[in-house]
Formats: sequence, C-alpha cells, structure tokens
Amino acid sequence: MIREIQESDDGIVEKIIRDCLIEFGADHDGTAWTDPNLSRFSKIYNSAGNRYWVYVDNGRIVGGVGIGYLTQDICELQKMYLIKEARGKGIALELLNEALKYAKKYYKKCYIETLDNMVAAKKFYLKNGFHRIYEPVIVTEHFACDVRYIKDL
Repeated sequence: MIREIQESDDGIVEKIIRDCLIEFGADHDGTAWTDPNLSRFSKIYNSAGNRYWVYVDNGRIVGGVGIGYLTQDICELQKMYLIKEARGKGIALELLNEALKYAKKYYKKCYIETLDNMVAAKKFYLKNGFHRIYEPVIVTEHFACDVRYIKDL
C-alpha cells in the first residue's frame, strides 16, 4: 500500500535510505548521506509540487519516493529507495507511477540523479521512459551522483 509520509515515518525512511547508501558505497559527501533533511521528510515534502510517499507491506515501511521542485517546469524524482527484500517485486514501479501521476499536475519533465554502480536502478529508469542526459539540469548538493536521466511528463 502506498501512502503519503507521516511524521512518525521519518526515522524509518531515513534508516532505509542510509542502509541503501551504505550498501552501494554512497555513504559520503555528495550524496543523500549528508542531506540535513533526511529525518524531516514529512515537513520538507509538505507543499504544492513536493510530496513523499512510503510503501507499506504487511504493516512495515519497505521504501519510498519523493517529488521535489527543481524549476518551474522540472521536478526531481528524489530519494527512491527500497530495502533489499522489497526489490524485484514491482514495488518500485508502483511508487514511480504514483510519483509521476502527481508530478504531471505541476511539471512538464521529471529529472533524476543516481550513481553509476546502481545498475538495476539505471535499467529501471530507462525501461520506464527516462533517457540519459550528460549534464545536470541544475547543480545540486549531490555532486557525487554521476548519472542523470530525464522524462517528459
């Protein structure tokens, strides 16, 4: 089940993201690892054009995804992470579809930054209509993210 994040979810989502970053060797500057808002998603994603959802499986949050403002016409798919046990079950696609449905109300394009070693994620984005670009849309604090994609909404 997908639902919007609640304040009581903030710590759980932060742990999922940090565990995934450790798994992929991304627990360093230039990634979400140093994002000061990791523990405040219920507040950060609480305005028009910004939203964060969690996926609850058997009463347990197993992942989430956000949409965040970049420019007037472009949003960013943000902080899409799933615990290992939840991968390969279609949950990521459900989260992506929910996020893009929301994004279409506010934006014309959706951007994402990721890491080259996140091979499954890169395949997932390409399979779902994103295409690779080689320059950032805007410069973000995620300077270590070396792969970028964009999708028309």
